[in-house]
Amino acid sequence: MGENAAAAPRPRRRGATIAGVLGELLITAGVIALLFVAWQLWIGDWIIGSQKQAEASQLTQTWAQEFASATPAAPSPTEEPADPGEPIVPVLDQPRHGAEFGVMQIPRFGKDWKFTIAGGVTRPDILDEGEIGHYPDTAMPGEVGNTVYAAHRWTSGAPFDPIDKLVVGDAIVIETKDGWYTYRFRTLEYVQDTQVEVLLPVPQQVGVEADGRYLTLTSCAPKLNMLERIIAYALFESFTPRADGPPASLTEGVSA
Repeated sequence: MGENAAAAPRPRRRGATIAGVLGELLITAGVIALLFVAWQLWIGDWIIGSQKQAEASQLTQTWAQEFASATPAAPSPTEEPADPGEPIVPVLDQPRHGAEFGVMQIPRFGKDWKFTIAGGVTRPDILDEGEIGHYPDTAMPGEVGNTVYAAHRWTSGAPFDPIDKLVVGDAIVIETKDGWYTYRFRTLEYVQDTQVEVLLPVPQQVGVEADGRYLTLTSCAPKLNMLERIIAYALFESFTPRADGPPASLTEGVSA
């Protein structure tokens, strides 16, 4: 053939073309998966968390407004403590499943950190909705025994994401329509998901009758692991009636 003759086109390699398309599809799928994880771990949690904190703030404002507009009532004789030197600590009845009865605030997690507490710890209607769940039949706030709560560390607003940042002495405050219950953090523990002894009236003490007021927070540890739990223990410090206004414990150690 002459020098100026057009070179014959090479046949296209079908196998290489299919491999290239498949590679691009896999890369695209990987990017989508990463974006989904980013949404679940950060963006979605931030949006849902902000919404749930706004709802918690609205609930606390409702209680404040109801108290301000209520006519003061005379103390009931049944509210008097057995020991005159002991302050009155009101205790709510066990809530029905799904009923919101409190708002938890932990200053260590920031001034805006607050989430509603509902009765029950089922996933679809409580934990996956970004609420903190109260274990049924454990003590209520301020009651002698162990008041126990669960929440997610990732997805659904991740209320307990920073649980491992607690420092000994940190305030864990539960607000109800009656006022504020302040507990003080003591220690963290990691357990298997089968170790239900953390729910006992005295945590981890089988057969021991409670003579104090305890609080226990439970969540997954590490994140994305459903087989282990991180447990935070706290001890009751005081109850502040709504008439006295928010306690100082709500502003101690606020980091943001």
